[in-house]
Amino acid sequence: MAKKSKAVKVSSSESESVTPRLQELYSNTVRPALAEELSRKNPHSIPKLEKIVVNMGVGTAVTEKKHLEEAMAALGQIAGQKPVATLSRKAVSGFKLREDLPIGCKVTLRGRRMYEFLDRLISMALPRVRDFRGLSATAFDGCGNYSLGLSEQMVFPEINPDKFTRPQGMNITLVTTAHSDDDARVLLRAMGLPMKKTEKEGGTAA
Repeated sequence: MAKKSKAVKVSSSESESVTPRLQELYSNTVRPALAEELSRKNPHSIPKLEKIVVNMGVGTAVTEKKHLEEAMAALGQIAGQKPVATLSRKAVSGFKLREDLPIGCKVTLRGRRMYEFLDRLISMALPRVRDFRGLSATAFDGCGNYSLGLSEQMVFPEINPDKFTRPQGMNITLVTTAHSDDDARVLLRAMGLPMKKTEKEGGTAA
């Protein structure tokens, strides 16, 4: 039994030592290319991905606590990290909503898990979205952060459709160190995020 346990630990350690594909892409290819394209000599001024926040709003949790439990379980499988519940900020009597009532969940990813999640989002989840034609190139907040929404969690292959039968949408925010939306757009495209062209680039901004 002891030998078997030891073998499992070694395997897990080896897995954690492998650098995520997108992290290697950024270090070896994207970062040098950005330094040249943006004319940045200071390495600390080159934009990078800082964190990814995935949020699920579960309005029905006000009356059905089970819906929130299911959403948290699904988000945990998708992100590979335990989510935390998000609480309501205001009381709205018309919706039977009290202050500090659990109405959603979120997870904040950094480092290894952040790159692994982004890789799965780009290579597996987005291609499974029905009639997908690219992401909006203008969904920035003016500070270099990008947000996108998915209508259901089933686009992630980790989710078992037999276990999670209720569609649950989510909002994904990519937080970067870029000081402008233009710099962040260049960064995220270089990382492989499939964005449409802007009007300036000869496309239709969505």
